Amino acid sequence: MSRGRAISAVAALTIALSLVAGQASARSSAQITVYAAASLTDVFPKIDPAQKYQFGGSNTLAAQITQGAPADVFASANTTLPQQLFSKGLCSKPVVFTRNTLVVVVPKANPAGIRSVYNLAKPGVKLVVAGPGVPVGSYTLQILKNMNLSGSVLRNVVSRETDVREVLAKVALGEADAGFVYSTDAKTVAGKVTVVKVPAWAQPKVQYGICVVTKSGDKTDAQMFVKKVVSKRGQARMLQYGFLPRVKKKR
Repeated sequence: MSRGRAISAVAALTIALSLVAGQASARSSAQITVYAAASLTDVFPKIDPAQKYQFGGSNTLAAQITQGAPADVFASANTTLPQQLFSKGLCSKPVVFTRNTLVVVVPKANPAGIRSVYNLAKPGVKLVVAGPGVPVGSYTLQILKNMNLSGSVLRNVVSRETDVREVLAKVALGEADAGFVYSTDAKTVAGKVTVVKVPAWAQPKVQYGICVVTKSGDKTDAQMFVKKVVSKRGQARMLQYGFLPRVKKKR
């Protein structure tokens, strides 16, 4: 091969490799849209800051996906909603990626003197909860039922919010005497609220499910995101933000 042809061949190879590298780079930086429960607002961007997120009540997000919203991944604060989407052929079979617990939060000043869940039944207490269709709202109703407090406590509800962060905000701002939220959300405003624990025996089974939306235009990257969340590094980040291991350890 002549010197000129050799140089041309090297140049052509260099250009080809550059194009492949460019395509790989573009592939790795592809952005997907993740619809996720409001309680994941802080942790998900830490697991993968490159993606586009829409946080809110899981029930609202599921309804939007049902109506054709352009989501690639759905991460719910329960397993019921993604399982319903799966049964309709709207997402892949969901997997559990983390767990949580509920607590009661009260403003730091605690004007109503709330010291236990039972105190929520006192006359005049202003309680804020999430709507029954929102996972945290459903979990709240389960707790009250387990503690035989449904009637006495629910009469003190002054508002029902669309997601857990709305409940948290009202309590933190002193607009309510108490509210039920996830323990992970309470940690985000530790200086503004005091936590009142819910008895372990009354806790519902709080598991989060994640799935790839069937109509996703980029299923490969969507699946990669799910794998990143359940990976050792992703799970370590979840634990750092107060979430529980996806599988409960056997005693």
